[in-house]
Amino acid sequence: MGGLIVTIFFALFVLVMLLQMIRIVPEYERLVVFRLGRVIGAKGPGIVFLLPFIDKARKVDLREQFREIPQQTAITKDNAPIDIDFLIYWRVIDPVASVVQVGDFISAAVGIATTTLRAVIGDILLDDVLARREQINEILRTKLDEVTERWGVKITSVEIREIVPPREIQEAMNRQMSAERNRRAMVTEADGQREAAIKVADGEKQAAILRAEGAKQSAILQAEGERQAQILRAEGFAIALQKITEVARVVDPNTMTLQYMDVLKALGASNASKWIVPAELLKLGSDIVKSAGEES
Repeated sequence: MGGLIVTIFFALFVLVMLLQMIRIVPEYERLVVFRLGRVIGAKGPGIVFLLPFIDKARKVDLREQFREIPQQTAITKDNAPIDIDFLIYWRVIDPVASVVQVGDFISAAVGIATTTLRAVIGDILLDDVLARREQINEILRTKLDEVTERWGVKITSVEIREIVPPREIQEAMNRQMSAERNRRAMVTEADGQREAAIKVADGEKQAAILRAEGAKQSAILQAEGERQAQILRAEGFAIALQKITEVARVVDPNTMTLQYMDVLKALGASNASKWIVPAELLKLGSDIVKSAGEES
């Protein structure tokens, strides 16, 4: 019975030793190994063998980490107090330095960040702090990285989340924004009215041009119609004269005598006291008398 107990204790002892000797390190971690107090390097990933009671190991996470810096009060260059809170993102690039060079690099990074923030904000005016957030982020990241580099830590990003100016400055900013919105509204309204007036004027101009063009075309068409009518009347008159001339060439003297007699009848039937008789008509009368005498 005693031998069984000894065997069990021995098995447990061997199991504990094996657990202390064998470590499985994931891809995103490293083990910084100290042998008798002296660092021998970073081990991993995979299976790492340690000597029991001789080797000591510190686990270091290589993944990117972040830390929220609580709200800090800083004084701007124009003596305006503002409250700022921001985030720091970092990752370990040298596991040995992150363990050997600093006791707690997270707390150290937070302390450096708050001090650097006050120094950076103290060199910038309030309006620039509110307008140049990205530039301030980059300045903070650069200055922090200069310090943490010796600890084997890389500051990858600094992001300001919120900037809270004093109450009176907030009220002034609100009034300024309201005035700016009103100004933009007035400018937009004026631009709209100007555009509307321009469009109305353009419309009236186009309408006047179209009316003038229509009147011009109407006058041209009317003149063209009158010219065509005159041409047609002249052509009709010419044709009529031509027909009369052709008939007159072939008419016999007796027919002309009858026509003149009709004219004399018309003159006799009128109420006029004086008659003007063409010479041709008198000659025709003498010719008629002469012809009558010859026949008798």
